[in-house]
Amino acid sequence: MSTLAHTMMTAARSADSGLATPGELDRYPYAEAPGTDRGTGWGTAEPDLGRVGRRTAGSRGRGLHGQLVQQLGQMIVSGDLGADRPLVPEEIGQRFEVSRTVVRESLRVLEAKGLVSARPNVGTRVRPVSDWNLLDPDIIEWRAYGPQRDDQRRELSELRWTIEPLAARLAAGHGREDVQQRLTDMVGIMGHALGQGDALTFARADNEYHSLLIQVAGNRMLEHLSGIVSAALQVSGGPVTGCERPNETSLAHHARIVDALAGGDGAAAEAAMRQLLTVHPEVERVVPAPREH
Repeated sequence: MSTLAHTMMTAARSADSGLATPGELDRYPYAEAPGTDRGTGWGTAEPDLGRVGRRTAGSRGRGLHGQLVQQLGQMIVSGDLGADRPLVPEEIGQRFEVSRTVVRESLRVLEAKGLVSARPNVGTRVRPVSDWNLLDPDIIEWRAYGPQRDDQRRELSELRWTIEPLAARLAAGHGREDVQQRLTDMVGIMGHALGQGDALTFARADNEYHSLLIQVAGNRMLEHLSGIVSAALQVSGGPVTGCERPNETSLAHHARIVDALAGGDGAAAEAAMRQLLTVHPEVERVVPAPREH
């Protein structure tokens, strides 16, 4: 057995390694305490889960192709398949019991994400982290539930602190009644869900709220980054923002942003968003701060 096949067999036997199951992604983050160590779970998964055909975790209903992308992507991001490691399609197909077509399609997806490269006479190899598309939602998720989870969550927090207050300020200058009404609807849904203890509905409304806000900012480049916010809202742990601790204060900040947008007050919208993204006092670091190098 080659080194690659042995590595993949070992990792696949406990391949979830912290990847969230569909149920975990649907469960709202405030169910866990801040800083909870989700663990990697390498020693707990059943051996049969290593077979792509039997996997459900992380598949998102995308079939064998999607499941293999998840499996290989997570293994690369976690470091189990290191940089410049050759990936032999025949070995992958045998290990995961999938066709060569499925393997080829999966490797193409991973290549588009910058995780692997395929060259004539060289084959397919894992690329270094510097080549990865770190803004890709899948890579964000894989990093957030792997060994790099602390760095990923901190980086997401810092990016949101940069992106969303600016988006809120810009959105105040783009009065679209349909979007304004939709944002108001989302606040209403979040309020009802909070009263009912419906974490899933709150999370979905919150996600749509923030996506809409970025889209209405009128900046195509910011809009392109909206996937970062959606991904950030789906990963829990580490410092938590007002969005990740649903309560009346969080709901009030969301409502204040909507009111500021309706009044065309960009400064107020920006300030309310910064308050919403401020980490709770019980967490050590209140806002993203410069790091010592």
